Amino acid sequence: MLPRIAVIGNGQLGRMLKQAGAPMGLEVLPCDPSLEEPVSLNPDDVVTVEQELWPDTSRSRQLTAHPGFLNARATEVIRDRLSEKSLLDHLKVGTAPWCNITPDHTTEHLALVGDKLVIKRRQGGYDGRGQWRWQQGEPALDEWLGECIAEKMIPFDEEVSLVGARDRDGNCVFYPLTLNLHRQGILHASVGGLKRLQPLQATAEEWLTRIMEELDYVGVMAMECFVVDGDLLVNELAPRVHNSGHWTQAGANPSQFQLHLRAVADLPLFTPVVDGYTLMWNLLGRDWSTRWLAVPGCDVHWYEKEIRPGRKVGHVNIHRPQVADLEASIRQLADMLPEDERAPLLWGLKELLGDTPA
Repeated sequence: MLPRIAVIGNGQLGRMLKQAGAPMGLEVLPCDPSLEEPVSLNPDDVVTVEQELWPDTSRSRQLTAHPGFLNARATEVIRDRLSEKSLLDHLKVGTAPWCNITPDHTTEHLALVGDKLVIKRRQGGYDGRGQWRWQQGEPALDEWLGECIAEKMIPFDEEVSLVGARDRDGNCVFYPLTLNLHRQGILHASVGGLKRLQPLQATAEEWLTRIMEELDYVGVMAMECFVVDGDLLVNELAPRVHNSGHWTQAGANPSQFQLHLRAVADLPLFTPVVDGYTLMWNLLGRDWSTRWLAVPGCDVHWYEKEIRPGRKVGHVNIHRPQVADLEASIRQLADMLPEDERAPLLWGLKELLGDTPA
């Protein structure tokens, strides 16, 4: 008998988890944690998350108190950048120099971390929000005290992420590293499985394994990293399926959503099989056109959200068996877009064409 999977959160990730569960006969129930009304839960239900933060309501307390709620410690640790960074230091996982900002941390203390810093809210502040730039000689703001950490600004070469999963027996499996394009802290595009990233794969897997084992984590976790002079530094963790893993819906078997459900439902895992080449493009504050469906290998995932500037309202996966095929599809789609919206697609194409075996 397969368990029912309740998800704390009913955004696009919960929706895609529900879609991924249907072929396996898994009932997935995304739950809005902002509501007070209780959910009808069964004793053998499993409770997982699609977000790290939620309001304190009768419903959220019910879900997190259920005996099937997984990863309580992991969610608590990772939702706060102070405890997240402390975990990375404890496990000797590479990360940028940082400090907690307390009333004792004057501008002189901040300067000990670095001449240029990124100030981040300890909770929330994703997609470029809740962050400030600071450099030596500028005043610190009172609103940072007890609310933020300071990280040394890293002149990184590029950004990558590792998406992996751990089952209840401690077995871990991973996708190849994903190359990501961010602008103003928002993910615009991802390319999965570039051969030139393979030399970093073993270190990334060893670090994420160490983190998941320490937290006794079950399910999919993402680890975002900077690449600096050929080495990795961990930027952030996500105890859930992740935007940079969306390419796996088209380019891997199983997808990250299927893999997460397998892990939390105590079903068998295997190392994902990656076939062909895939580019994922986020739709940020813009509608889509049915004309795009004429492009071979183009799949549109629309979240049915209100369109607002910069808001993630969908994504597009373009998948083809060969790079030359993918190039043709990317160019065909790019030609359908205004010139100022083509950059993420052309970035991905450049990375794919420039990829060489390690």
